[in-house]
Formats: sequence, C-alpha cells, structure tokens
Amino acid sequence: MGTTQLDSVQEPKYWHLRTVLSEALDSEFSVGEILPNERDLAARFGVARATLRQALEQLELEGRLQRRRGVGTTVAPPRVGVAVGGEQHSWPGAAGDAWQAVDCAQEIPAAAVAAALETGADEPVHTVRRSRMSGGQLVATELLHIPAASVPGLTAIDAPSGAARARAVLRELHRLDLEGQDRAVELGSARADDARELDRLPGSPVLVVTTRFTVEGRTAALSVATYRADTCRLTFGDSAGVEIHHDPARRAS
Repeated sequence: MGTTQLDSVQEPKYWHLRTVLSEALDSEFSVGEILPNERDLAARFGVARATLRQALEQLELEGRLQRRRGVGTTVAPPRVGVAVGGEQHSWPGAAGDAWQAVDCAQEIPAAAVAAALETGADEPVHTVRRSRMSGGQLVATELLHIPAASVPGLTAIDAPSGAARARAVLRELHRLDLEGQDRAVELGSARADDARELDRLPGSPVLVVTTRFTVEGRTAALSVATYRADTCRLTFGDSAGVEIHHDPARRAS
C-alpha cells in the first residue's frame, strides 16, 4: 500500500482516504487479509488516527472491511445476493442451492413458527439447520422448519442424524409439487446465539429472511435465514415484492 499525503485535498480527508483505501483493497489485498494496524496506516497516509477511523468505519459500512474479534480489520468477501422476488420457485436443496446442510432434529418450534405451519403447539417438526459460506467465511445461517405431514415417507432408517438426515428430509420434501413461495425481509439485531455463529457482537445488524413454501394452499415448510447485514445485498426480480420491518421483535424464530 503506497503513501499519500492528504493535506492539500479539498474534500473531507476521511472521504478521500476512504477512496484511496478502497483502491488499495482492490489492487493489493485479498479477501480475508488483515490490514496493518491503525498507527502504521495513519503514519503512512499522514493523517490523524481519528481521520483514519472514520475512513475505516465508512468502508465497514459499505461491506468492504470487517472488524473481527481477536483478529483485527480484514478485507471482506463480496456481498452475497439475497433474492427477494421473481417468479422462479424452487425447494431448498435444489440444484444450484448455495446452502450446506449441517444438522436435523425433531423439535417443538416457537409459537410463531407453529402458527405459520398450522401445527399443534406441542407438535414437533423437523428442523433442518443449514449454513451459507462466502470467501471461506460463514455469512448466514438457516432454520428450515418442516412438519411431519410434509415428509410422510421419511423414516429413521433414511439417516439417523446429522447432515445426512437433513439431506434425507430435503429429498423427501422434493417429492411434493411446490405451488409457490413468498418472502419477507426484516431488519434486526443479532441475538447471542446468532452473533456467536456469525462471529459478530450481540446487537450487530442482521437481515432475517423468512420464506414460506406452499403446497395445495398450505404451508409445507418455513425457512428463517439470518444474514450478516454487512455481507449481503437484496436483489429484486421483475415482479418482486418485499416487506421490510424495522421491529426485530416480529422475527419468527
């Protein structure tokens, strides 16, 4: 990373520094690489550390940098596109799905999930846990809730537990004719368990994408995916529709 004196720049110093740093990230650094410490960067660019922090914070807001606990400031991977509209519908785990199955268990879901699935309050459902990676880093987690009625042919013989069980549940789900799906996006804050999995501080911004899969007019499965807000962007199809709520208490998980 070369040196640049910013004393003669008319625009705010931190903004010009942000531009210089952004160009350096493109040409001199790779995803996941750790930046030099603040003292060295401030001396190299001839700016106060407060100015440097402003530039770094701006790049973090833009998703170019990440602050990682116990590591430092690293170059962020490209943002993951989260499609929230369009006419193409497909089951989780279909060809081209970027998610990886992690585990599966039968659990009694939260009341909001049970209401969406129209299952009994104490009726266990299959909960498939999946993860999504980008640039070798975990950027999203998902809980896919599937009532037993949606996978009647599943038996314990298919696979007892773990990722294999999750894939067996998805294969059985694929036997149904998917009628449609709808998504809602909520802006929220990472709870303790989300933060731990996503390597973020509790309260960090997240996007929660809830997807309802329907078959013959009923909800056959419900997905609740939590994305790091600094690693994703929303994409819209021609006929897209998206609900954006600012109240994380509305999250169905």
